[in-house]
Amino acid sequence: MRRTERLFGIIQMLRTARAPVAGRVLATAFEVSLRTLYRDMAELLAQRVPIRGEAGMGYIIDNDYDMPPLMLTVDELEAAVLGAAWVAQRGDPALARGARDLVAKLSAVPEHLRTVLLDSGLRPVSFKMNEVDGFDLSGIRAAIRDRRKVSIRYADVEGRASERVIWPILIGYREDVRVVAAHCELRGDFRHFRTDRMARVEVLDVAIPGRFADLRRSWEKRRVDSGHGGDGAR
Repeated sequence: MRRTERLFGIIQMLRTARAPVAGRVLATAFEVSLRTLYRDMAELLAQRVPIRGEAGMGYIIDNDYDMPPLMLTVDELEAAVLGAAWVAQRGDPALARGARDLVAKLSAVPEHLRTVLLDSGLRPVSFKMNEVDGFDLSGIRAAIRDRRKVSIRYADVEGRASERVIWPILIGYREDVRVVAAHCELRGDFRHFRTDRMARVEVLDVAIPGRFADLRRSWEKRRVDSGHGGDGAR
């Protein structure tokens, strides 16, 4: 177990304990010597974690201590950095900006984790060119959150354009394109629309009827029944 994970585990163990925990119990739980445990405690105190040790009684942590949301393990931090880097490359401008802001906020992690943030050996690699969207995809993301219908002008694979009103369910991010899964009023069925083929997008002030969870469940069932593991955009 890495030291960072052990420090996180010590805090978790003290937070859930109903009585002081002896140093030897902690050392046994994390398979380290008492000397190593004492060094870990010194490190946590240096990070202003309110731990108190009483002779013959063990260690306790203040009841009102709330673990900071950025108390991450190395694996969690690398996963966040890798995911943010992927989104920064393939997300719409607003989402990419959010990913870069996330990485900036992650710099608030304890000092011993910052080398993971700065020197991570994980990077998303793409061998395909991303297709360029002709509009800001954040509008469709907002429509999904607000359960709103969207009007689009869409060109199919043969370049034939049509006007559609869709009920967007989710946005799928492939390596090279983004696909909106939606119910299409024109076809009266579910369809998948490539965002690079959308020439016009307008979020309507019209709510999607029914329960959104039911709509999504119906789309997922149709996907399974049709045998599509992927999103076959038309």
